[in-house]
Amino acid sequence: MDSLNTRAHLEEKLNEIKRKLLKLGKMANEALTKSVWALKDHDIQLARAVIGNDDQIDLLRYEIENDCLTFIARFQPFGEDLRTVSSVMYMAGDIERLGDYGSSISKTAIELANEEFIKPLIDIPRMQELLNEMLEKALSAFDQKDLSLAKSVFTMDDLIDDLEEQILRELVLMMMEKPSRIEQASRLFLVARSLERAGDHITNLSERIFYISTGEMTPASKFRRPLPPEKE
Repeated sequence: MDSLNTRAHLEEKLNEIKRKLLKLGKMANEALTKSVWALKDHDIQLARAVIGNDDQIDLLRYEIENDCLTFIARFQPFGEDLRTVSSVMYMAGDIERLGDYGSSISKTAIELANEEFIKPLIDIPRMQELLNEMLEKALSAFDQKDLSLAKSVFTMDDLIDDLEEQILRELVLMMMEKPSRIEQASRLFLVARSLERAGDHITNLSERIFYISTGEMTPASKFRRPLPPEKE
């Protein structure tokens, strides 16, 4: 009976840790989404709100890490339980980085709030929409132990990379045509680069989900399209 009670208590604490990770994912997703809205709409108040909430994301990440360490020390888990709690620590770090990107983009939104954009913002919001979908799929895959959802995240990251490259090409041409555009174009490219890196962190989540379920580290490259020769 004692072993049954211990197992029930272990599952209760592990589920609590999982719920906190899902909450962290929701907070980071909101930060990233609102930061792009703030940029597109020249909304300084929204940008400042995102920056102001970044500390809460950081604190929850550290709380999750502490919970994981306490869990390991108390229950000495093995097998899938150990893979889950150790992976959650890495995943919390990846998710927290999304919040950092949201804060960084919000600072750019404030800097550009009084400037007319050199081009309509179409691809940057599209990147944000894809990232929103990627993160929701990754979090659902984690919650439901759904490897098919996790796998779909890998291929979506290719689309994020394509959009970043397209943005870079357009901005470089605009800077060449008119050097006065260089400062804003550089800032917009840094936004696109932050979103591309956010996609990499979300991809890391899916790799961890595969590890939890299978016990093997499955690289995203196994499911993504092959790199062209010049990028290998």
